[in-house]
Amino acid sequence: MDIPAEKRFKVLCEIARAQHFAWREAALAMAPDLDPLELTNKMWEIAGVQTAKNYLQHMDPEKPLAPQVAQSIAFSSACMGEDVTIESGEGDESFVRHNDCPWFHWHKRLNILEEDQPGCDTWFGTLISEINEALESSIRFETQCALPAGGECCLRRIWNQAD
Repeated sequence: MDIPAEKRFKVLCEIARAQHFAWREAALAMAPDLDPLELTNKMWEIAGVQTAKNYLQHMDPEKPLAPQVAQSIAFSSACMGEDVTIESGEGDESFVRHNDCPWFHWHKRLNILEEDQPGCDTWFGTLISEINEALESSIRFETQCALPAGGECCLRRIWNQAD
């Protein structure tokens, strides 16, 4: 079959997200006493640890870290088909803006929107904690706006607490 690469990419991203939600459903079916939010957050925690290992391979501890973290997150998000931009802040500060996100739409469609932002925040928090541990840094993040809360975007501030 001659399927254009762009179409294959979009389909593959949707397959990956569908597998995530199938995994969630299977885990809850096999262990019905699990709290769905705790299960999902644990998955995002594990993903955050794994992602940090990848990001650390190309980070330069001699350069401002917050923009590097923001750039890495934006790169990953764009690769997954998310509408993302980076905004510079003051000093060692950056903002990651997700104007739209397929994960948000999946959570909304499956009526589990309450898991969307906590899962993302768990991933951000774990990722940054792992980077801080590895580089002995003080990077922080905060969610300033979120699509699941009715915001126009998901906006996360990333900064170096030491500044």
